[in-house]
Amino acid sequence: MQEEQHKNFKRILVGVDDSEDAQLAFRYAIREARSSDATLIIASILEHEEMNVYEALNKDYVHGKRDELIDHISKYRDLALRAGVKEVEMIIDEGEAGETIVKNVIPASDADLLIIGSLSKTGIRKYFGSQAAYMAKYSPISVMVVRE
Repeated sequence: MQEEQHKNFKRILVGVDDSEDAQLAFRYAIREARSSDATLIIASILEHEEMNVYEALNKDYVHGKRDELIDHISKYRDLALRAGVKEVEMIIDEGEAGETIVKNVIPASDADLLIIGSLSKTGIRKYFGSQAAYMAKYSPISVMVVRE
């Protein structure tokens, strides 16, 4: 049996929200980025299903939510830098998480590995990890699903 060599990933994308699974994925992504000397790309998606129709139509409300998300994801960036990751980028997009990451974020980030948690904090939890399953199935790059 031929021994496979470990692929060194150069651009690691991690999807974050405040779920425990996402926190585990984030910590794993930090370790992987440090050991591979890779760029860590932290992504978060502003999901419209979390807003009612009036909020979604109110540009000031959406802009405010986006600003909150930027502030929040900046804290993840600072943690990664303090943990020893040399290069950290951030991406924020809007839409349904799994589809947006696969169709928009991965191509825009030029990532070669996606690390995600198996569940998320908000509406996705009711789908029992269907977002993670969607990303694993349709992602054009390698996907690591981190579980508790």
